[in-house]
Amino acid sequence: MYDIRVIISGQIINASLKDSAATRGFLAQLPLDLELKDYSGTEKIAYLPRKLDTSDAPDGIDPVVGDVTYYAPWGNLAIFYEDFGYSPGLIKLGTISSGLENLRYSGAKSARIELVRSGE
Repeated sequence: MYDIRVIISGQIINASLKDSAATRGFLAQLPLDLELKDYSGTEKIAYLPRKLDTSDAPDGIDPVVGDVTYYAPWGNLAIFYEDFGYSPGLIKLGTISSGLENLRYSGAKSARIELVRSGE
């Protein structure tokens, strides 16, 4: 497991990511400064600088509130704050452990995503 934090306007969202090729590729890009935009009233999305390796990933998932995911067809990070249905090409990276309420904003906001080192 890997821990990350997402910082939006001084508010912190913590998440734990499971080990996978996609997760390791995502972690290799951290820290990242991205713009998290609202998408469809269910998730916040941001495009990553590089696509992730999805070779060991399932064909898709049925995301739930708090899932941190990667949408392979578009190459974007997607963090769900509402439930959604099965989506082909969606890969679960991990789950938010705290701060989910900090995603309940409209529009777009700058976010910094960082790996949390052991002991932080």
